[in-house]
Amino acid sequence: MTQSAESQHLEWKESWRDEYLKWVCAFANTDGGTLVVGRDDDGAAVGVRDAARLLEDLPNKIRNLLGLVVPVHLRQEAGLDLIEIEVEGSPYPVTYRGKYYVRSGSTTQELSGSALDAFLLRMQGRHWDGVPLPRVGVADLSAAALRRFRQLAERSGRVAAEWLDEPDLVLLDRLRLLDGTYLKRAAALLFHPDPEAFIGGAWIKVGAFGTDDADLRFQDEVHGPLLLQVEQTVELLKAKYLKALISYQGLQRLETLQVPEAALREALLNAVVHKDYASSVPVQISVYPDRLLIWNPGHLPPAWTVERLLGKHPSVPFNPDVANTFFRAGQIESWGRGIERMMQVCRAAGAPDPVLRHEETGLWVEFTFPTASDLAGDFRGSPEVTTEVALLRIMTGELSRRELQARLGLKDAEHFRLAYLLPALNAGLIEMTRPDAPTSRLQKYRLTEQGRARLAQTVSSSPAGGPS
Repeated sequence: MTQSAESQHLEWKESWRDEYLKWVCAFANTDGGTLVVGRDDDGAAVGVRDAARLLEDLPNKIRNLLGLVVPVHLRQEAGLDLIEIEVEGSPYPVTYRGKYYVRSGSTTQELSGSALDAFLLRMQGRHWDGVPLPRVGVADLSAAALRRFRQLAERSGRVAAEWLDEPDLVLLDRLRLLDGTYLKRAAALLFHPDPEAFIGGAWIKVGAFGTDDADLRFQDEVHGPLLLQVEQTVELLKAKYLKALISYQGLQRLETLQVPEAALREALLNAVVHKDYASSVPVQISVYPDRLLIWNPGHLPPAWTVERLLGKHPSVPFNPDVANTFFRAGQIESWGRGIERMMQVCRAAGAPDPVLRHEETGLWVEFTFPTASDLAGDFRGSPEVTTEVALLRIMTGELSRRELQARLGLKDAEHFRLAYLLPALNAGLIEMTRPDAPTSRLQKYRLTEQGRARLAQTVSSSPAGGPS
């Protein structure tokens, strides 16, 4: 009987070659499976020659080269001989000529690097973030991060109240962040002020681009305890990288972020919790004029696809100890609903669904920015609140750079220069009072005719001519 399709647990081969021992090895390392010799790629029976010889040779080869004893059966279909090799999942890692293989979907893949490390740990009943880290003690951890966890956990109600009054060492033990007398890697990631001293790439990189990757306008890095990185990154994106769309419901003015904050936070949490920290590569956020992308060097569970992520699925965190702490802090759920929640938030805001893509190197989440017409409410042509418009609104007469920055309430001078001043100058909306001496300490800035026209447009486009 012809099978429907090859899968993680089924493979067809027309004839036997010894290199197919890789497939037997992969089945043993991935919950078992059946290798059928004598079927073509469509599953149709074509038969094998010397079936009697294979019945004798294959069990010996598999035993000698893989250390496995597996059933090898002779089957017949339409008068043709087929050989079926039934492989059970192995409780220990199996190698073929010193290399490790696993099944991923209907393919057999060789493991190397961090994927191999994770596989070997998993076969020992361990995971990467649960490995002890002898060089770190409780006294080395960030008091601010531990204090923030206690605040979040008290609010979430997901820990017993008495935990929060216990010493740090006891609290960490309650969170399963100790291995004997040692802190686990997860503890250093979550609470150490500089986790990169022990684990490379434990930070987040953010960049603003023009229309292509070559046009990098400015960038930032977020370092420190993992527990604080997500909050800091969200605030950074809101303050410096994302714009707000202005809409009205009746007389009420509404400001809508280009990416709903709850969805953005969920995507960042997923990236941080599921990242492969053995890769030593940071989470990367790229912001373009029309979209925001989050990439993390993580991996889906074996045989999982993006389609499964988008449907109902269990929670299988890549870093269980990190995930447990974020769960206790009320930051994530433990039922595999993160993607679903992200979609729901975007749809409720009238924003496009985020797009997920899985590659060999990691996972992408892409948010497309909505236009005014995509969102609920009466926009009446109201413009985006860009940094240039924000600058125009506070300009009166001639003002110095310091005066402009103070009126905008900005503390970071470089951010003000890159995100506000230069865009307005380049767009011809403002001009220097001393253009021949751009670095003069007496330099001031004023609106141009084009700037005054743009400012008038923002006022006239508001409902009833009201302020925008």
